[in-house]
Amino acid sequence: MTETQQAPKLPQIMWVLAAAAFIIALGYGFIAPILPQFTASFGVPLAAAGAVVSVFAAARLTGAPGAGILVDKLGSRTVYLTGLSVVAAATFFVAFAQAYWQVFVLRFIAGFGSTMFTLSAQALIIRVTHPSIRGHASAVYASAFLLGNIFGPIVGAALLFLGFRVPFAVYGAGVGCAALIVGIVTSVHRGRPHQSVKPHPPMLLSTAWHTPTYKALLTSAFANGWANLGARVAVLPLFAAAVFANSGAAAGLALTAFALGTAITLQFSGRLADRVGRKPMIIAGLAATTIFTGSLGLATSFWPLIILSAFAGVGGGLMNPASQASLADIIGNDRSGGKVLSTFQMTQDAGQIFAPIVVGMLAEHFGFAAAFASCGAISLVALAFWVAFGKETAGRR
Repeated sequence: MTETQQAPKLPQIMWVLAAAAFIIALGYGFIAPILPQFTASFGVPLAAAGAVVSVFAAARLTGAPGAGILVDKLGSRTVYLTGLSVVAAATFFVAFAQAYWQVFVLRFIAGFGSTMFTLSAQALIIRVTHPSIRGHASAVYASAFLLGNIFGPIVGAALLFLGFRVPFAVYGAGVGCAALIVGIVTSVHRGRPHQSVKPHPPMLLSTAWHTPTYKALLTSAFANGWANLGARVAVLPLFAAAVFANSGAAAGLALTAFALGTAITLQFSGRLADRVGRKPMIIAGLAATTIFTGSLGLATSFWPLIILSAFAGVGGGLMNPASQASLADIIGNDRSGGKVLSTFQMTQDAGQIFAPIVVGMLAEHFGFAAAFASCGAISLVALAFWVAFGKETAGRR
């Protein structure tokens, strides 16, 4: 792109998808803290109460292949709207559940709906966004989700006086409204790609697998799920409780510092991924994760914990838009890639699911320094893979 050329603007659909992402994340943020308490009110053991959280993640993991196939066969718009509708209905009816098993089943259904709209949203973004602004588009979408996650617990706290059930009804109605708005807007634009091209057959997973960069993306996706999504959220509060006097405040502020580090970085990392390339940003993000997440267990006072958490958040903010943009580069605007997207998502979800278990065991037997060092080690492996095999994908259609 020459200096006289201006970068294309984000299409209207992109902003609508970002707004829907904010609503979804906002609602999830304010039901997540009360879900185990609501489930426990049915008189079930604590393990069963925690299972309603795990079943959502399990449904996302096991449902991803089916969601990817649906994207290829039915189209991203149809699957996106269906997924949103499933989440809206399943969450809304949790408010009227009369038994534990009903909550469990509804959360499983919502988990499958979640992976449907997650994968199809990625596919829609690929279809409607010009290749030269893919990083920027991914950063906008990620920022919307992050802001929803930040403000969600605040809204949830404000709704607690209404009881455990009302937030589920409010969230379900909000997601239903988001589905309606997206449906109206996309019915006009129909999710067309940025230019008139004849669609090609869906990209096969085997084709992507033979691309070294796709394998590198899977390694960084697993590392991101393990270090930034799984271990940080599940193990950091335990670390704060064991080391710091005011453990609740320390854990909450550390998680907030991570979110702020990510949020600030997203404001420029997407554009940088478009200008300087995907690979440098992914390598920088993995390096930051290796150093700062891997060092979290060494913090013995409040401010080092906050500073390390903030810089660990920078790592995720550098890595994520570039990863999504690189994935979009591999698939291209003129074909779907549901199976390619679902494998990437499954790999990241697997890291997020297994990290709390493994890192928690390491913390129990070897201490928190070793536990967080394992996050650094996994990120370092992904970093080495990217340096050795990852290729720059910016510039592909």
